[in-house]
Parts: sequence; C-alpha cells; structure tokens
Amino acid sequence: MFLFRSGGDRVTVDDARRRTQGTDAPSVLLDVREQGEWDAGHAPGALHAPLSRLATGGALPAAAQGRPLVVICRSGNRSQQAAKLLAARGAEAVDVKGGMQAWAAAGHLVVDERGNNGSIA
Repeated sequence: MFLFRSGGDRVTVDDARRRTQGTDAPSVLLDVREQGEWDAGHAPGALHAPLSRLATGGALPAAAQGRPLVVICRSGNRSQQAAKLLAARGAEAVDVKGGMQAWAAAGHLVVDERGNNGSIA
C-alpha cells in the first residue's frame, strides 16, 4: 500500500506506472488533458477527466471515485493543479513529474483512442 499526502506529492513516471498498471493496481492513472490530447495518445488503462471539467465541478469517472489518484497531463503543470483541486475535495492525489512527455520518453506505451500507437500532442 502506498501512502499519499494529498495534493502536493509528485512521482516519477516509473513510479506512476508501478502504482497504476495491472489488475490489482492500488491507484488510478487520471489523465487531465483535453479531449484532443487524450485522443492523440494516452497511457493504456488511464481514465480521462479534463482539468477544465474538474475545475467547473465535474465529477471523477466512476472507476476513479474513492481510489488513490495518480494525475497526469502533458508536462506536469495541469496535473499539479488538478491534484491540488482533487485533494481539496478530499481525494488522495499525487501528480506525475514531466507528464505524458516524460512517460513517452521513458519508453512507456502510448495509445490513441483506437488502441493503436499514439502520440503526445
């Protein structure tokens, strides 16, 4: 079990992958980029909730509710904002340093909306 301090901790992409991949993963990878960015490429198994929607009171996807969150965006700026916002709502959240750019640079899989090789826009 991983301990989280809500809304201030940052993790590496490798740590994010360990926490969120697999059927018994303790955490959910939450991508807060906008729809076009998500469609172009995201981490397999990630859930999508754009920061713009969360900032206006939008709910988390059902599969993310009540679970520890590892929040990711393109470079790490929006995910930091989202983690703080979600922590203020009572969620356990950390964000990923370097975002999807770092994820892809580390050689982790990126898929598009059809499950094919994706790209980071």
